Amino acid sequence: MKINQLPIIVFAFFFSLLKLTAQEFKLGKVSIAELEQKVHPKDTAASAAVLYKKGKTSIEYDQTDGFVTLTEVETRIKIYKKEGYDLANKEVWYYSASNSREKVLFSEAATFNLVAGKIEKTKLKSDGSFDEIINKYRSRKKITMPNVKEGSVIEFKYTIRSPFREIRDWDFQMGIPVNYSEFTSYVPEYYVFNVRQKGYVFPKVTTDKNTKSITFLNKGGSGGSGYSNSQHNYFETKTNYIAENLPAMREEAYVNNIDNYTSSVQFELSMVQFPNEPMKAYSTDWNSVVKTIYNYDDFGPELNKTGYFEDDLKVVLDGKVTSEDRIMAILNYVKSSVKWNDYLGYSCDSGVKKAYKEKTGNIADINLMLTAMLRHSGLNANPVLVSTRSNGISLFPNRTAFNYVIAAVETPNGTILLDATSKYASPNILPFRVLNWQGRLIRKDGTSESIDLVPKKPSGDNVFMNYEIDAEGKVTGKVRRQCTDYNAMSYRNEIDGVKEDVYLEKLENENNKIEINDYSRTNEKEILLPAIETYSFKGDNLAEVIGGKIYINPMLFYTNTENSFKQETREYPVDFGFPFADKFNITIKLPEGFAVETLPAPAAIAMEDNLGTFKFNIAENSGVLQLSILHQINEAVVTPEKYEMLKEYYKAMIAKETEKVVLKRI
Repeated sequence: MKINQLPIIVFAFFFSLLKLTAQEFKLGKVSIAELEQKVHPKDTAASAAVLYKKGKTSIEYDQTDGFVTLTEVETRIKIYKKEGYDLANKEVWYYSASNSREKVLFSEAATFNLVAGKIEKTKLKSDGSFDEIINKYRSRKKITMPNVKEGSVIEFKYTIRSPFREIRDWDFQMGIPVNYSEFTSYVPEYYVFNVRQKGYVFPKVTTDKNTKSITFLNKGGSGGSGYSNSQHNYFETKTNYIAENLPAMREEAYVNNIDNYTSSVQFELSMVQFPNEPMKAYSTDWNSVVKTIYNYDDFGPELNKTGYFEDDLKVVLDGKVTSEDRIMAILNYVKSSVKWNDYLGYSCDSGVKKAYKEKTGNIADINLMLTAMLRHSGLNANPVLVSTRSNGISLFPNRTAFNYVIAAVETPNGTILLDATSKYASPNILPFRVLNWQGRLIRKDGTSESIDLVPKKPSGDNVFMNYEIDAEGKVTGKVRRQCTDYNAMSYRNEIDGVKEDVYLEKLENENNKIEINDYSRTNEKEILLPAIETYSFKGDNLAEVIGGKIYINPMLFYTNTENSFKQETREYPVDFGFPFADKFNITIKLPEGFAVETLPAPAAIAMEDNLGTFKFNIAENSGVLQLSILHQINEAVVTPEKYEMLKEYYKAMIAKETEKVVLKRI
């Protein structure tokens, strides 16, 4: 017996077994009560809610194609407010490569409204559905539901037929409340999947095993002519997940990616074992995952191509003796030679040779080229697989978790991480999109290791400011701001391609409508040096004159006035992206005829475990105030267990920064 096989995915169990009778939902059976509902009963602020969402994925045998994966999803959504209209647009991505194409079909899509006490149904027309190319591997089918209003109920169904036998992730939670979510998988005994759940809400799970059979049509019946049938029995595991009354996922300050904490079930193929055939292991551990990726035609072999750049690289490296000089020369050369086309991926799109020739390519084209050049120059360079912040965290060994690749050079003094797709990235200063916990370094010999992507060194933002106040409360002064590392890269990205007058107008408006003059920049393009900007300023709205007294925040427009951490409790880590140290040295000249009546007291706050420090010192001497402030956070990612301490730290810091200096007439 031979069973036709194609790429695969998904199964193995993880949850306790519980019995729950599934509710009955049917498309087209919208009730008047659903249409009359004005607000969600448990979340009155919700703009919309999922009334129910049901999906099933089954791996079934097809006489022509062998085992294929069929997925069906049906959804009903209630729209409460205009802010929920976006839910009327639905898109489903699919593989669209010519040799491995999936098929997506929307059906039973309709909008329901209550008109004069009766239910009005508006069906989706053909012009409301269309396809869109994402890249050469993926496309998406999109629909836009018709006649959507406040109070509408929309519903639709879509099916996916895939040759890959993949089970896609199932999200139980969304950015709106979900009343009922159910997912069922049907998996033949030949496929074993790792199943992982993430989030804080756990579905109820039941499993059953059933016997199924495949009927094969064999050529050559009795006497050697015609056809005969044969039957093969196998076990199929049915797993049902049900979750009810799920709260909306709310965005909070400094959350890496809310999807990392959304309740969902994820599947990844671990093993395939067909009768009378050897076992095939897939994503059993990280080494097997990266070995599979390294052997892809558009990954590992691309690293071995060098002929297209060798002559040019000789010129680039002429006179470069040290490893540091060679790394910077190659990094700058690739940056200037090939521009990123905004497509992600760890697999080459154009291929390194074509990208080099046409001077444009995706992430893999550029950074695998960078890795190959570094290797060719004698450096111990290897690719590092990464999942971007928007893509989520790769929680367990699987090939589909990654969507990005960077380069790493291993040296006696440590590993140097590089990305040539960002103009202002430098060694170990990666684009912010890449700072996502951990990556996976792959070596030529097939071994791999985890690479910490979280920066450890604080990035600096140092402000030197001196100003004077006149008797009417008007302020004039000068600022010199110096940024290092990630703060410098952020600043350079902010000003890149922006006309100076546009940038200054924005800066003036953000800083309490000040007027800026004598503006200048230093090291704008010198990425290894601090980025510096200086300017003079005037402000009529920076101080208050009340009853002959002057009230002023001594930090002026640099004062932190609002605490981003307001929730009583927090389930998600606080992700700053990188550690930082903000320092201020401020000199204030008091107006003639005035003296200090009230001065904020010095303060020092230190969090436990060296998480962060705030220091505030101010003193007066001969009509001049000297102010020094330090606000330093030493961990890029703060666990929820430390949230209360962090919240109180920010509360105390803001209270101190917003204390005013009061000046009185002598």
